Order: sequence, then C-alpha cells, then structure tokens
Amino acid sequence: MEQSSDQQLITNYLKGDERSLNLLIGRYTKPMYGFVFSYVKNKEIAEDITQETFLKVFRNIRKVDKNKNFKSWIYTIAKNTTLDFFKKKKSLSFSLFEDATGKNVLVEVLADKAKQPHELSEMSESSSLFLGAIKTLSAKYRQILVMYYYEYFNFREIAEQLGEPINTIKSRHRRGLVLLKKAVVAAPNRRPYPY
Repeated sequence: MEQSSDQQLITNYLKGDERSLNLLIGRYTKPMYGFVFSYVKNKEIAEDITQETFLKVFRNIRKVDKNKNFKSWIYTIAKNTTLDFFKKKKSLSFSLFEDATGKNVLVEVLADKAKQPHELSEMSESSSLFLGAIKTLSAKYRQILVMYYYEYFNFREIAEQLGEPINTIKSRHRRGLVLLKKAVVAAPNRRPYPY
C-alpha cells in the first residue's frame, strides 16, 4: 500500500480506509514542514503551519479534483496557510488535531524517526558545508533549490506553486546553483565537495 499513488490513497480513504490517510499524511509531512520552514525560518511556527495545512487537507480531502495533481494542491494549501500566518501573525494549537476521543491524529506522523541530534552532529563535513552554504542564498534561490532537490518538485510544479513563469524558475535554479557553488568554495576549512 505504501507504493500506492496519492489518488489511490485518497480513494481508499474515502471508502473508509483510515490507514490510507495516515500513509498520505506520512508521505508529505516532512517535505511540507521543510517547505514551510523555508518561508518562516522558525521551527515552532513551521510545525504549527504544517499542522494547520494538514487540518485543511483533512477537512477538504473530499473536494480534491481527481484530474489535478494532489501534490500541487497540498503545497498550494501550505503556501496560502503560510501567507495567512504572515497576515494574521497567529499560530494554531496542536489540540486542533485531536479527534473525538482526544487522540491526536498527527502525533505518530510527526514523530521524528530520523537521526537524533547526537547522530546529526556526526554528519559528514561536506553535508554541513552544503547546508551552511544554502542558508547564505537569498530566499528566491534557496526556495527553488529546496523544492527541486529536497521536495522533488519539477520546474513546472515549482512555477505553479510560486506563481512564476517556468523560464524564471529555470533561470533562478541555474543562478542558485552557481551561487551555491561559490558559497561552498568560499567556506572556511572546507574539504573537497563532490558536485
């Protein structure tokens, strides 16, 4: 079932298969958090906005257009929710995700099964160098590189999400890579980095 398409998981959920919704949320939680974090640069706010995004997805999943890309739809919700946050400057309570029994439906999904902080500190120097370098880029370049390389959007999907022409996205991608390489080369105490 993990290999099912987004649309198949939605269809299964609408037929009563709760596990399909959990798989769908699990598939997008970490990439969505990264997408939101690239805007807000704050862990707690990014968590709140990610939760609000999934709450909106949960409430509106029956309205998903089967002819449109679910991934684009959900990222549009995330982007609009983030923009709403900036307008309102308020965050949601985690309790909004509790069901009638008081169980929080996102707790298991949001549990970070990735490496612990002490393990992350042991990451290779080249990874740290790369992450440090990407943070030096302006938001318009950093966001496209994150969406392309970490969230696996294609250029057309990025253009749709950001409301920009596809050629602008491609140009910013190329320029972002050039700037990223310069930032890596300029980093102090760097080791050779495999491009």
